[in-house]
Amino acid sequence: MKKLAAALLAASFMLVPAQAAGAPGTPGAPAVDAASWLLMEKETGTVLCEENAHDKLEPASVTKVMTLLLVMEAIQQGRLNLEDTVQVSAHAASMGGSQVYLKEGELMTVDDLLKAVAVASGNDAAVALAEHLAGSEEAFVERMNQRAAELGMADTCFVNCTGLPAAGHLTSAYDIALMSRELILNHPDIRKYTTIWMDSLRNGAFQLSNTNKLIRFYEGATGLKTGSTDAAKFCISATAERDGMELIAVIMKSPTRDTRTEAAKALLNFGFANYTLMDVYPNQALPPVEVLLGEEAQVQPVLDQSSRILVSKDQLNAVESRLELCENVEAPVEAGQKLGEMVVSVGDQVLQTIPIVAAQGVERITIPGIFLRLVRGLFMAG
Repeated sequence: MKKLAAALLAASFMLVPAQAAGAPGTPGAPAVDAASWLLMEKETGTVLCEENAHDKLEPASVTKVMTLLLVMEAIQQGRLNLEDTVQVSAHAASMGGSQVYLKEGELMTVDDLLKAVAVASGNDAAVALAEHLAGSEEAFVERMNQRAAELGMADTCFVNCTGLPAAGHLTSAYDIALMSRELILNHPDIRKYTTIWMDSLRNGAFQLSNTNKLIRFYEGATGLKTGSTDAAKFCISATAERDGMELIAVIMKSPTRDTRTEAAKALLNFGFANYTLMDVYPNQALPPVEVLLGEEAQVQPVLDQSSRILVSKDQLNAVESRLELCENVEAPVEAGQKLGEMVVSVGDQVLQTIPIVAAQGVERITIPGIFLRLVRGLFMAG
């Protein structure tokens, strides 16, 4: 029978972080001039502060975060290569709004098209990539909505891959944060494009300048995507990293380009000033667990995962942990079998529970094995 001994080794763990409760009216959160906004920490997905984050609004070109995500996933899966050449269709070349003025029949690499989307927000480049991947923009949009559903983006309906005005093309600040997190968490190579300030296409003949001014003027900026239309006003998913922590600030329907930028900066500043990530790990070996009827008498427990926890900086000294570990376990024991857990908390709030598992398997002892063990015991006694 598994007996749990609580509070063992409670002081023997280097601790920190915890998920912070994100809610409207978070103390100290900045005033934001926008209809909807949110600040999320990338690694844990914790919402640090927000307002109207589930309101369904037009995202304009921030839509292209999903377009970029699907392209990066296709590259990761080997279905697409950066060196692949894409032939521009008449439909792609006809896109209005932000564009890099692709011509029907023009050839451009996936690498350059990604640059055009991420830096210049090229609608024509986004459609060219979508058609190359899915055969048509409509088929690509189906994939966008399917991926959105998989990510839990319940407020979202995509109608196109660009964010150009279209009836029913809506999402929320929360959903934008979800897809932004998926992109930067699992496809960090996107920074190769989203951190470009100025570049060019067509062997230097066409100049690009990043629509996200934070890239040049905000310390640690890593991306991600701006957007604006008359109806959507000014939107952004702004990402930045400092001291190993990356934040996502989403602004929707801000009245001007400058207020959008200042709002994103204010949210990022708030996050970096008030929260931190730190590793949680034991500073001494966990005690072995007795194995009943096993070929080995003990099994070594280990933390199932290395873990970093987000915590408000003013709670650093209040973080505590306790270890709940089996006194014994009956064989057979499988490698990775749960033996207990480490519970990290601040006061009554549990921040994270980290499983403790067997480092290796232990087979159940056989009857001949029991006999041999008895014989050895007799000889040792003699």
